[in-house]
Amino acid sequence: MNACADLVSTAARLAAGSTSSRRFFIDLGAEVGGVGRGPFWFLDAARGGRNRLRGRGFQPHVDDGTDGQARHFAGIAAVAARIGARPTRWFALHVLRDPADSADGRLTDHALDLVRLTRTGEVNRGSVAEWIRTTICEPPR
Repeated sequence: MNACADLVSTAARLAAGSTSSRRFFIDLGAEVGGVGRGPFWFLDAARGGRNRLRGRGFQPHVDDGTDGQARHFAGIAAVAARIGARPTRWFALHVLRDPADSADGRLTDHALDLVRLTRTGEVNRGSVAEWIRTTICEPPR
């Protein structure tokens, strides 16, 4: 299963109906990363979320050999939309224990970049799916 392609499709669908970038990332985190929308979302995040889209399809620099990279990307983005990039990076390093120079660390950086770029308007919600496809997904064979 190509989880990255499914992540792109889900992002495109959610972006089309989203009212804000914050809501978009929270919804993406819930649907792909298993990080709930309610007041106890942080418990889901601390557990690392849940794999809603299992599979591969990620570029080698962000592929850790597991089927959970879509979950990781969406969960990190959802947390960053709520609490910001700095606390989210700390959370990834110290709670999830993802070293910065690992595939998960690089995927975290990409998720944080996308949240920032979307908030500043450099990437609009209509082009988020394409940004994900070109930045972290393997090209189709």
